[in-house]
Amino acid sequence: MPRVSNIDVFHRREQPTISIRTTTAIENLPVLIGESYCRMADYLREQGELLSDVPYVAYHNMDMQHLDVEIGFPVSKALPERGDVRPGSIPEGTIVSCMYRGAYRDMASTYDEMANWIEENGLKPVDTVYEYYYNGPEYPESELLTKIVMPVV
Repeated sequence: MPRVSNIDVFHRREQPTISIRTTTAIENLPVLIGESYCRMADYLREQGELLSDVPYVAYHNMDMQHLDVEIGFPVSKALPERGDVRPGSIPEGTIVSCMYRGAYRDMASTYDEMANWIEENGLKPVDTVYEYYYNGPEYPESELLTKIVMPVV
């Protein structure tokens, strides 16, 4: 297994967001993400607002049949709630991050490497894991760019 070489630790500031939080099975996730991004993009257009960073999915658990996911957009300020599109934030804190290139289905070894790095460096993971998507299905799987972020203490 190749070692991941781009693991970094730094302090993140709180980031306002809008998101849709739900529970789903892993096989339904791609369609759910696409539909949620479309609804939130429509909402932002109606509000006259833009994303302030790339879209993300926060995984509040790792139960592949009952994933508790938050599908979201970073924004510049708190926005009003509309239906299942809710304002929120990604909390301030210390994070460990790694930029991953490749197919989503092959990310497990990167997660393992990050978990080992966290342990070796005397840190402890906090519940939620974030994935930030820098491109999408219009790119070949080998070129997909995803930043994996693990809050730690």
